[in-house]
Amino acid sequence: MAVTIEDLYRNYGILADAKDNLSQHKDAYQVILNGVKGGPKEKRLAAQFIPKFFNSFPEMANAAINAQLDLCEDEDVSIRRQAIKELPRFATGENILKVSDILTQLLQTDDTAEFNQVNVALISIFKIDAKGTLGGLFSQILQGEDIVRERAIKFLSTKLKTLPEDVMTKEVEEYIFTETKRVFEDVTGEEFVLLMRVVSGLRVLQTVNGRQQLVELVVEQADLEQALDTADPDTVDRLLQCTRQALPLFSKNVHSTRFITYFCQHVLPNLSTLTSPVAELDIQLEVLKLLAEMSPFCGDMDKLEANLNTLFTTLLEFMPRPPEEVENGENSANEEPKLQFSYVECLLFSFHQLGKKLPDFLLDKVDAERLKDFKIRLQYFARGLQVYIRQLRVALQGKTGDALKTEENKIKVVALKITNNINVLIKDLFHNPPSFKSTVTLSWKPVQKTEAAATKRPSTEEMGGSTNKQIPPQPRRDARQIYNPPSGKYSATIGNFNYEQRGGFRGGRGRGFGGRGNRSRGRIY
Repeated sequence: MAVTIEDLYRNYGILADAKDNLSQHKDAYQVILNGVKGGPKEKRLAAQFIPKFFNSFPEMANAAINAQLDLCEDEDVSIRRQAIKELPRFATGENILKVSDILTQLLQTDDTAEFNQVNVALISIFKIDAKGTLGGLFSQILQGEDIVRERAIKFLSTKLKTLPEDVMTKEVEEYIFTETKRVFEDVTGEEFVLLMRVVSGLRVLQTVNGRQQLVELVVEQADLEQALDTADPDTVDRLLQCTRQALPLFSKNVHSTRFITYFCQHVLPNLSTLTSPVAELDIQLEVLKLLAEMSPFCGDMDKLEANLNTLFTTLLEFMPRPPEEVENGENSANEEPKLQFSYVECLLFSFHQLGKKLPDFLLDKVDAERLKDFKIRLQYFARGLQVYIRQLRVALQGKTGDALKTEENKIKVVALKITNNINVLIKDLFHNPPSFKSTVTLSWKPVQKTEAAATKRPSTEEMGGSTNKQIPPQPRRDARQIYNPPSGKYSATIGNFNYEQRGGFRGGRGRGFGGRGNRSRGRIY
């Protein structure tokens, strides 16, 4: 006979009045458990009554949890929400892992209110036993269905940073790092980025040794021991993603040497054949910008001269020779080369940074003819640069405030930063011997406060340009712009593009960044 509302209230009364003799009333608790087989009203009452007396009947724990679980999967969403709301009350002792596992699987719901309820429940059991809760989450990440895995990873990437220090203890953070390394053995690109956000934010890894461990993780994912397949967009994408994750970790004590070596040996020689993972992405410029950002943090390099030579060769390719004069002494308009300022800024900056480590490279390691050719190219580029700088300064003269915020003037402001940077670097290289002492801030990076304060007077290129915001730990590539001169002698077009993480990498490679197959194992409670 089905349990009625009256049955539930009567047996609830028996248990409520029993006080110290609760364990003698198993039959009454069983009636409440049977309430999950009743109608909607009975189920809602059962969802509230079952957890209230749960701790008093340890021998019936499995039956009680399973009864509550049935309610969590009921067809009526209001019943599910009520049952989920009460689930944290079962999270005691050894049950924490099971409750966490159940809640993690419930993240797959498509009902927004229910999904939010699951999130609230998970956060509440985190505060009861963080390590036990993580055990359930990582169990599903490693073994659960793909949709559950995806949402569990997103939960970790968004919610862990909101938890207080007394919950996120050193032991808990070390457990997260250990389990994340297990997950990294088979991840998609999007999962890798999200999990790097998780581990990069752990306080226990905010030391030189900790950041070095994170770099080692990224190096392994980047597969720097293998040659780069430039025709495979997924392989190229993997390298870009890994480099971006490593960038915020580099410092004077945590070096970028292995990435720079890989770029010099495998990327620069094949720059023109790189296959872009995203149609609108200028893959060559993207690669050169990453190289430039890494170059200040390069440590001792085994094949420094060879790598510098590769970088020098690539730089020459983007610095044209002056056009030959025709019979009347004028340059042929058809032969006027384009000056690709954005590319040259990156290459000159990288060469300038690595050149500090081998300052006699241009004098002793480059033959006289090649050095002469380089200086001719530098001179020609510098002449075009000066013309463009004058044009930009005239265009921006007197403009302040809102006038500098128009799209056209924003482009000109950044273009002025690029050309001024190149100008400073070229002057250094024209010294005899070449100098590597000047300091510039890459055009797409914010000007640092100390640098801005040291400037005696505001320069034209700083008008409305950058802010003093700190670089976020996981930087995005926003609206990258390619700058070439406007119409006229040094003209070309200006292109804009965004590049964001586009998800996983198609096609596996055995471990890391693999194409995860559907590893569904059904419900695991």
